[in-house]
Amino acid sequence: MTVPVIPDSQTDVAAPSSRVGRDPLAIPAAVKADIRILVVDDDRTLREGCASVLELDGYNVTFVGRGDEALEIVRRRKFDIVLVDLYLQPISGIDVLKATLEAHRETIVVVMTGNPSVSSSIEALRAGAWDYLPKPFSATHLQVLIGRASHAVMVTRETKALRQQLVQQNGNSDKITLLGVAPAFRKAVELARKVAPTDASVMITGESGTGKEVIAQFIHHHSRRASRKLVPINCAALPEPLLESEMFGHRKGAFTGADRDKPGLLETANGGTLFLDELTEMSHPIQAKLLRVLQDGVVRRVGSEQTDATVDVRFVSATNRDPQEAVNAGILREDLFYRLRVVPIKLPPLRQRQEDIALLANHFLTYYWERHRRETGDTLPKLTENSMEFLRSRQWRGNVRELQNVIEHVAVLAEPGQPIQPQDIPAYEDGTSSPARTTMSGAIMDEPYHAAKDRLIAEFEREYLSRLSARAGGNMSRAARLANIDRTTLYRLMEKHNVRRDELSGNNE
Repeated sequence: MTVPVIPDSQTDVAAPSSRVGRDPLAIPAAVKADIRILVVDDDRTLREGCASVLELDGYNVTFVGRGDEALEIVRRRKFDIVLVDLYLQPISGIDVLKATLEAHRETIVVVMTGNPSVSSSIEALRAGAWDYLPKPFSATHLQVLIGRASHAVMVTRETKALRQQLVQQNGNSDKITLLGVAPAFRKAVELARKVAPTDASVMITGESGTGKEVIAQFIHHHSRRASRKLVPINCAALPEPLLESEMFGHRKGAFTGADRDKPGLLETANGGTLFLDELTEMSHPIQAKLLRVLQDGVVRRVGSEQTDATVDVRFVSATNRDPQEAVNAGILREDLFYRLRVVPIKLPPLRQRQEDIALLANHFLTYYWERHRRETGDTLPKLTENSMEFLRSRQWRGNVRELQNVIEHVAVLAEPGQPIQPQDIPAYEDGTSSPARTTMSGAIMDEPYHAAKDRLIAEFEREYLSRLSARAGGNMSRAARLANIDRTTLYRLMEKHNVRRDELSGNNE
């Protein structure tokens, strides 16, 4: 049996109009009158109570008591907000939710449930619910939640034309910033594209340099919040007190140096998106405070004893570690994890995107050549196939960011119109495992010391010659200079390991 709305005092019901002067989410009366809300619940007292509270606030409200009635009406009419009970007969609230979003993608759906659980709430959020409202709830709680939803509707209406313009201007942006054909990467991009128009929280995982922030930008610029700010904050870059102050703001006198009131990044991101990078580096006290914002949209600044702002923010988070392991280790709060990880997106490392390396390298070369040589009009150089093979042979521990930096180096120093050879590409130490490192963990410990040492040295020398050849582009003189040895020593090493001279020598010999 469902529980009806717990009525507040008459003052509370009238509170929205009295708060207009200081509530940043206050909705003008004319806008409220144009916001269409559907309430669906089989409990007559509850649905009529909700309708009464919302009509008193000035909204355009319709209410029905059955899931099949709701299905019929949402297919015929478009509602801005649908408030639906999760457990309906004979059609469930989840089915109503899915049918509503299928018919009208921009409709905001809030699910109500008298039996809240993590599994049911996550199921509803994954299906596209904007938020959920556990029963029993007060009239004020309903007003605050619908006020936030109405603000999102208002933002959508204000920015629809601008968002269309952004799509036209950046119609091919994903082909540039999200360049790649590797199946694992395309899967992540398509998931980002699918979730972007919703307000669902997204958690992006992947190694450093895989492009997590680029995915966050893509989601924001393809969302209903595209005209508002995308505010990034790196949770690992700031100590706890400073991170709290930056995120939530502070009151004058809250700490030494706080000589004025300062709004935080949550207030700056109001109506837009907050990108929480390196989420697992956030301390537990700040996690608890952030959870309050996620639940109620309420911000309390450092040093304040009252609510300073109510915000409507979409959360996109990222981490380079396994968030589930962070939960298991007690580093990340489980309730915060579930709130932020409604839709998980995992980005593959560059070494698992071999087919994308040439695409990315050519794109970065064109971009940085234009950036650094725009005024000279010099002809763009080309990466040779040998250079591409060299790039594909690397492990790219720094992923796309490392490749980007390497190609910028090449673009700055390359000769106009000339082919770029492997020797023109900086070969930074990438931390890859050499045969010697790999063998150390195996049967080598069963060998006598001197035999093991000789074998490891031989394997190192062969590996070194192989990499030196690639880096020098087959030029013997350059290889000797890079290795800082004379050519006689280089020849002796080649003979020792049966490396033919024509495997390392170039045309200048």
